[in-house]
Amino acid sequence: MVNTPFDIRPSILVGDTADVYLQRTLTILRNESINPTVTMEFFPRSDGVFCGIREVRALLAKVLPETGSEVWALEEGEVLEAGEVALRIKAPYSSFGLYETTICGVLASCTGWATAARECVEAAQGVPVVASAARHVHPNVSANIDYSAVIGGCASCSTVMGARLAGVTPSGNMPHTLPLIMGDAVKAIQSFDRHMPQEVPRIALVDTFNDEAEEALNVSQALRERLRGVRLDTPAERGGVTSDLVKEVRARLDLAGFRHVEIFVSGGFTPDRIRQFVQSGAPVAGFAVGSYISSVPPNDFTADIHEVDGRPMAKRGRTPGVTMNPRLDRVM
Repeated sequence: MVNTPFDIRPSILVGDTADVYLQRTLTILRNESINPTVTMEFFPRSDGVFCGIREVRALLAKVLPETGSEVWALEEGEVLEAGEVALRIKAPYSSFGLYETTICGVLASCTGWATAARECVEAAQGVPVVASAARHVHPNVSANIDYSAVIGGCASCSTVMGARLAGVTPSGNMPHTLPLIMGDAVKAIQSFDRHMPQEVPRIALVDTFNDEAEEALNVSQALRERLRGVRLDTPAERGGVTSDLVKEVRARLDLAGFRHVEIFVSGGFTPDRIRQFVQSGAPVAGFAVGSYISSVPPNDFTADIHEVDGRPMAKRGRTPGVTMNPRLDRVM
């Protein structure tokens, strides 16, 4: 059995999420009493960071027979090349053929998200990146995108379920909702401090009402040593978050004796923008990235049969027989 926190929905298991031609193929083969052992290989169209295999293994653990099947795969998070076989399944076709759509979709989406996250992490050059992409996708996949971002190198993610899948602590301080309802940024962080567990970092949002540097000083004076940092999320309508703004806030905090207060930034960050902040020397303690990760296209995966009952066989344009890849490990 595969020990995994991934929950495979009943709609997937019964085939409701599969392409209908796979359902029809199984019906035909069943009625013809044909069920060969096939070898099917999965490969991506583009280079990327391989992700999704843990979820795929959770699915296969529910459907493959206990004997007579093999699964070979790259490890989660490995860098893979376009066309490289990342997954090979050898089993009776009727046990897994219905799930070709699901397997390709999981690997394509998760690999795309993980690759986008890796681009941000590499641009940050050691500064932590937190994924906050959940608000840009359907809630049914919010945990998956957060998990994939962590596999891609993000230090944490914004949702509880995504963090649970990835084995990390969820990261997040406060939305603009809190200071707006409280009527004041200082009151918001003071309430946060009173009611949140001590292990939750005290990070105040400082762009809601007043000048960011001024508000950073206000919340620092209110919490003093208990304040971990401030977050800048200035909207584009007010000029957005800039490296110069970060430097100004840093300078004013330092002059007031709050050198321990770190500065976190969010709002429309991409690898290029992160790189610009790093190269300019902006003293950022962490980047939050959302839409760049969520909006990346899937890294399309293709599935092909290469053997039928041990006989090399493939469609035109593919080489019959098993494609050798020494990087694959047997995982099931």
